[in-house]
Amino acid sequence: MYSVIVVPPTYGSAEGQVRIAAGERLTFGRAVTDDGLLIDHEGVPRVAGEITAHRSFWLLSNLSEDQTYVVENPEGAGEHLKIAPGRMEAPVPFEFSRVVLPAAGDLLTFDVWAPRHAFRSADRRGLPGAATAPAFALDRTSRYFSVLAALCEPRLRGEPHASLPAVEQLVERLRGVWPTVTRSAVYWNIDYLTLKLRLRPGPDTAEPGQRVNGKKESLVSLALRFDLVREDDLVVLAATAGETVR
Repeated sequence: MYSVIVVPPTYGSAEGQVRIAAGERLTFGRAVTDDGLLIDHEGVPRVAGEITAHRSFWLLSNLSEDQTYVVENPEGAGEHLKIAPGRMEAPVPFEFSRVVLPAAGDLLTFDVWAPRHAFRSADRRGLPGAATAPAFALDRTSRYFSVLAALCEPRLRGEPHASLPAVEQLVERLRGVWPTVTRSAVYWNIDYLTLKLRLRPGPDTAEPGQRVNGKKESLVSLALRFDLVREDDLVVLAATAGETVR
């Protein structure tokens, strides 16, 4: 059974998706054979790398001499892996991946899907003893969560390197679900979140503007790293008419 699907780049010669089964390998580069993935660009090595399929993940070998490859998680809001030159069989855990190859001033990409990811139930109610305390206790109906969602929104919308919104932009974004929102209220909720999530601004954030930016960056980094805010949570920014967060 096929476990990995490679979506060729538009500038290559392969037509349609390439499916490989567990244990099979696919070589890519600008001078590979008919069985490989041709990437027709002068900045790509003749044999640039190799993909090896496993049941629920895949391995990437970087066969270039001096170029680092990057594997991005398009659903991970900036999550990525760096594969150094000569690195063999680096495991890639993402279900959806984008391989980025630097090539003579261009950044070339192709996608790899590993759709056979499986999950077991997280239900532990049958086990004796006290329940595990939650790692992060967040009330998704609260105003502070709406502020956190608005902070994370640009990067959750597929722009992993997007600048974080300014406080004025947060006020405008939240007004539909929080009609009485003010700048001071947004500042207060940002401060509250840094305390609730046990974050502190770094030592290089002495100025007031820098201090706020440092808090925002820390909050978004933590929230996206541990999936405290997902794309589905952005629904809190689009409450129906007459509905507001408390």
